[in-house]
Formats: sequence, C-alpha cells, structure tokens
Amino acid sequence: MKIKICGLTSPKEAGYLNINKVDYAGMVLFFPKSKRNIDIKKAEAIRSKLDKSIKTVAVTVSPDEAQIQAIERSGFDLIQIHGSIPDELWEKIHIPVLKAFNVHDLDRLDTYKQNDRICGYLIDASEPGSGKTFDWSIIKNLDMNGRPFFLAGGLTPDNVADAVNELHPYAVDVSSGVEYTDRPGKDPSKIGRFVKNCK
Repeated sequence: MKIKICGLTSPKEAGYLNINKVDYAGMVLFFPKSKRNIDIKKAEAIRSKLDKSIKTVAVTVSPDEAQIQAIERSGFDLIQIHGSIPDELWEKIHIPVLKAFNVHDLDRLDTYKQNDRICGYLIDASEPGSGKTFDWSIIKNLDMNGRPFFLAGGLTPDNVADAVNELHPYAVDVSSGVEYTDRPGKDPSKIGRFVKNCK
C-alpha cells in the first residue's frame, strides 16, 4: 500500500513524511483558490528536505504550457492534473501524469485510456480538497484499464483502513484529514496514525 500526503506548505512538514516513510509528497501549484497553494520556490525548499525515496507530485488544475515547463524544470517526479488539458499540450509533458477525476466526471475516464503519458488515476470526491468523502461503491467495478489508482477524498486516520479493505487501491491520498483543526498545517500525530492504520 502506497501513501501520498498532499498539500504540503512548509519544509518542516517534509520531516513528518520522512519519519513515516511515505511514498509520495504532493504540492499544490498555480492554483490560488486553494489555501494550500504554494509557489515553485517554496516547493523546491520543501523538496530539498524530503528523503530521495519520496516521489514528488506537482498538483495542478488545467495547467498551461509555461506551468508544465516550470514544474519539469523544478524536478518534480510526477504531475497531477485536475480539470482538462488541450490535446496538443499532452505532447509537451515529459514526466508521468496522474490524471485526477472526481466522482462526477468519471464518465470521462474512457477518453484517457489510450494516453500513454498517464501512469495512473486519482479518484477524488466531488469537491477536491474539501475533506468530504464519497460513496466508495461508485468505483468498485470501475475499469481502470490496468492502471493503478490513488484513492482520495475525505480520508482520515479513522476511515482509511476501511477504504483500503473495501477498494484495495494502489495508493491512498490524504490532505485535510491529517491537518490541524485549529490552525493551518499538517499534524504529525495524525500523519503517524494515518500511516499506521494504512498498514
């Protein structure tokens, strides 16, 4: 079971991921609407503190060519794309893509099945980043075309074991579920519990 902690906003949080030996670290870029949005410089500062074994994921919404190039120059391992991207832009991407869907646009998954730049899918709730879960039975029999899928959307230390047992995803993805409730940022004790309950 792979684990992705998403929405990192400070280098200190990288240490929490190192201690817990997670597999992926996600950082939101070029999306000011998100309270977890950071710039490339801060992302590089966070990445410099991560163990080399942790793959870094640039989380984007309908990125343009300049944003994709900035992400690749920065050295991210993967790009996670929410929303849409023009056909001609796919040719400009040179790192693996994690294509994100929410439960309302799963019917569009078929249109990406022949795209060899996509290394996996991320399935999220209807409001990504909201901390709300969704009816997992919706994706139980979804044809992923043999690609791995990341389960996101409202996961917490308290429900992640149930999610893993029910859906057997390749990876689980958490952001708000391991954050402090009274202030911004990731809570190291929640990350520890989340990882422990995954395993």
